[in-house]
Amino acid sequence: MPIAPHRPTLARLTEVGLAFLRIGATAFGGPAAHIAIMRHELVERRAWIDEQHFLDLLGATNLIPGPNSSEMTMHIGYLRAGLLGLIVGGLAFLVPAVVIVLGLAWAYVEYGTTPAVEWLLYGIKPVIIPLILAALWGLGRKAVTGVLTGVLGLLALVLYFAGVNFVILLLGSGLILMLARNGRRFVRPRRTLALAPLPLLGWLPAAAGGTGYSLGALFLTMLKIGALLYGSGYVLFAFLQADLVERYGWITEQQLIDAIAVGQMTPGPLSTSATFIGYILGGVPGALLATLAFYLPAFAAVAISNPLIPRIRHSTLASALLDGVNVAALGMMAAVTWELARAAYIDLFTVVVGLIAALLLFRYRINSLWLVVFGALMGLLSAVV
Repeated sequence: MPIAPHRPTLARLTEVGLAFLRIGATAFGGPAAHIAIMRHELVERRAWIDEQHFLDLLGATNLIPGPNSSEMTMHIGYLRAGLLGLIVGGLAFLVPAVVIVLGLAWAYVEYGTTPAVEWLLYGIKPVIIPLILAALWGLGRKAVTGVLTGVLGLLALVLYFAGVNFVILLLGSGLILMLARNGRRFVRPRRTLALAPLPLLGWLPAAAGGTGYSLGALFLTMLKIGALLYGSGYVLFAFLQADLVERYGWITEQQLIDAIAVGQMTPGPLSTSATFIGYILGGVPGALLATLAFYLPAFAAVAISNPLIPRIRHSTLASALLDGVNVAALGMMAAVTWELARAAYIDLFTVVVGLIAALLLFRYRINSLWLVVFGALMGLLSAVV
């Protein structure tokens, strides 16, 4: 397992950029699907990092603000090619979605609508579920090391459906496992290793003053949201509703709903809904500024936290905390997978597509890119027959 990042040679930077550019162009289905595709491509096929390190990075992204799947690209890019790799990996993952969203936003502003691509998602969603299940199985074998970790993972899954806040689930699971493994150290205090915690709170930039729109106000608002956002891209929509619709009145409820729809029907991170909103408010400059502001805290948080992860793994207390967070994150990922599967398998056709995709993946180890292409072709077939 690599501890220090590789030197940022041109060959490695190119390798990182092309890998995440391709993933960003084909990663439909939200954060759980993105994580599954990265694991399939970068752990199983390319062996850039091992299963345990990938799992630790996943746990770390849940403890810092920002969109989780985008931060995974930054973490892996950092390990593969240093600080420049972090930047290249993160940007390469974003570029395809940003370009597509800009085109859809232009059509929306010009014609009041966005091109319909329901058939695309209809075919792609069923093939994403087997990828996520494969990721859950592979990562779960590393995360579930005994009865307690198994119980914590199941508890996180159940409590997620009960509506318990995900930060409470993650930190609660981590603290329980830390206490269970190190209880005697707390009963009879001794000299212990210092805990090097990951940053748990984002930076708090000044809030945009007043309710009048300006590029500066848009930048500060998106910067604030990016610094405070925890969890999946779906949490972003609550922040956008509170600030842009209710507090400032910059966009309408319908425009927010349209932005959410665009984020869901395009590949890459759902948080490119911020790009769509930025275009509505300020054209291309507004779109690029909103995107930059939203992702700046994530780039900074990953750059700060990544070097700490190996140190945390070597600390008895912090390692137990991270293991607890990891298994809770997988429990929550399993819960999200159930929700995605219910939305994906809606008739016999989608079930058959999913079964064929599972066969291609588990029996023939087909590349995730070709799985997505297969799903898109099946979606097209359903639209023309």
